[in-house]
Amino acid sequence: MRKPTAPLFQDLLLESGIIRDQVYHALRNAILDGRLAAGSKIPSSRALAEMMRISRNSVIAGFERLTDEGYLMTRKGAGTFVTQHIPDRLHAPHTPPTPHPVPAIDGSVNPDITALAKEQENQHDGAMNRLFAPGVGCTDLFPHDLWGRLMGRVWRQSRRELCLHTSPYGYQPLRQAIGRYVQATRGVNCHEDCIIIVNGIQQALNLSARVLLTRGDEVWLDDPGYNGARGVFASVGATIRPVRVDADGMDIQDGITHYPHARLVYTAPSHQFPLSGTLSLPRRLALLEWAEKSKAWIFEDDYNSEFRFAARSLQALQGLDKHHRVIYAGTFSKMMYPEFRLGFLVVPPQLREQFGVTKYYSDLCNGYLEQAILARFIEEGHYARHVRRIRKACYERKAALVAAIEDYFPGRMTVHPTDSGVHVVCWLSGLTANEVVEKARGLGMGIQTFSRYCLRPMTREGILIGFANHPQASLREGIRQLAAVL
Repeated sequence: MRKPTAPLFQDLLLESGIIRDQVYHALRNAILDGRLAAGSKIPSSRALAEMMRISRNSVIAGFERLTDEGYLMTRKGAGTFVTQHIPDRLHAPHTPPTPHPVPAIDGSVNPDITALAKEQENQHDGAMNRLFAPGVGCTDLFPHDLWGRLMGRVWRQSRRELCLHTSPYGYQPLRQAIGRYVQATRGVNCHEDCIIIVNGIQQALNLSARVLLTRGDEVWLDDPGYNGARGVFASVGATIRPVRVDADGMDIQDGITHYPHARLVYTAPSHQFPLSGTLSLPRRLALLEWAEKSKAWIFEDDYNSEFRFAARSLQALQGLDKHHRVIYAGTFSKMMYPEFRLGFLVVPPQLREQFGVTKYYSDLCNGYLEQAILARFIEEGHYARHVRRIRKACYERKAALVAAIEDYFPGRMTVHPTDSGVHVVCWLSGLTANEVVEKARGLGMGIQTFSRYCLRPMTREGILIGFANHPQASLREGIRQLAAVL
């Protein structure tokens, strides 16, 4: 039977990007939309490279990927052909399927989750790598080469460990390294047995909510405060009680006066989010005293303590706790990068078993390899050096941002003073937060308003501007562009 003749390839256009990838996409799309029929013969890699005026190696790389995925096949002595049974035929990019209406839920689901889903629809701002997006550290300064060398060393030496399940509490050498580090830098009182490795602060919050709360329990949350914590507590049916925040952090007396029967307090005493305040010592002591008398628990979110520029990190609230009422949580995501999903909990000894069981039934254990690399990263002193480097860079980037705001928005934006964190709070005069955010989004920027973090309306117009993830020149140029459109 006669095979179909080779089609004309002169009209095959490549998009911008890595050439070998674009060869792959161009041929795959042509196969899926029928321009290259099943059984069609493909010109040789040399001939196609000449037609398209690109490197033959790029064509070969594209051919190999298409062959591996089942789009092409090679017959010895005959050439390369489109396969008879083409994968993904139903997913051709030029003929998207008609969207079907989403059916109504048939059966009962948690109404708290349904409410959170509706709320979250209005909270997606896009990528976290946008200029001025809050909550992101200096990802451009992550030590890729060093991390790669440590990864190679761990991989070569870990053939036995890779076949074993780790404990739900986490990799023991990492727990030991973290224990030594937080005792030295944060004054945390802990033993490795009370440390649990988790997938970031969100899992730490989720485990704590599941262990400590039942439906209807009251939880204190700063207002404005971290919406991720609000979502976790709401998902288990807890009742969120907003507590006022001022320059000294959470107003403990306000919480005691209005919600004396709360079961749990969420607080970030070293750097309140989003207003950046620090919980004063008298309020720390008052909170610990009330928690002991009321038999309530305190979740201490220490997500940002290492981003302190003017002085060393503050004593952790957990280090002042004499009655084991504080659950202490830390994360490496801010210092490393957002997708680095490793954090830790330091739990009171009487809660260790309950947290371990809950972690086991949540996700069994964390991945071994990343834990082992991080343990070496800390133990060999690399993490401490990385922290010092990041602090210096953040201080310089914050100073550049503040100077740019003062130059381009005199009298219209006032930066709230703080000596820590990866974002600044700007109070507005003659501008509205929604107006600034709308213009910023038009420029591809990630500036935020306070609305998503508030349970009650703010009395002042303000915005959040992140600065850690971009060099000084980019920050200044971004503020100049924003001023131009405003």
